[in-house]
Amino acid sequence: MEDSCKTSNKPKTLKELLRSSYFWKPASGVIIGSTLGFLYYYFQGCNSGTCGITGNPISSTLFGGVLGLFFVNRPCGSCKN
Repeated sequence: MEDSCKTSNKPKTLKELLRSSYFWKPASGVIIGSTLGFLYYYFQGCNSGTCGITGNPISSTLFGGVLGLFFVNRPCGSCKN
């Protein structure tokens, strides 16, 4: 049975890495997630400062970045284990 989720060869040099989706896909997820996390804090966040995630811009930004990373690195839907 052939694995339908095989990926292409991994980049071997730093230059290849910076031009590949191995770097840019997770990096774009973190950047977009962090931006959205900060914007959520700025426009909707907790004013009292007692909320765990939205009461602090750093925690809100980090939480958004982690969610963005998890979103872009989820396993492919066609893999059946």
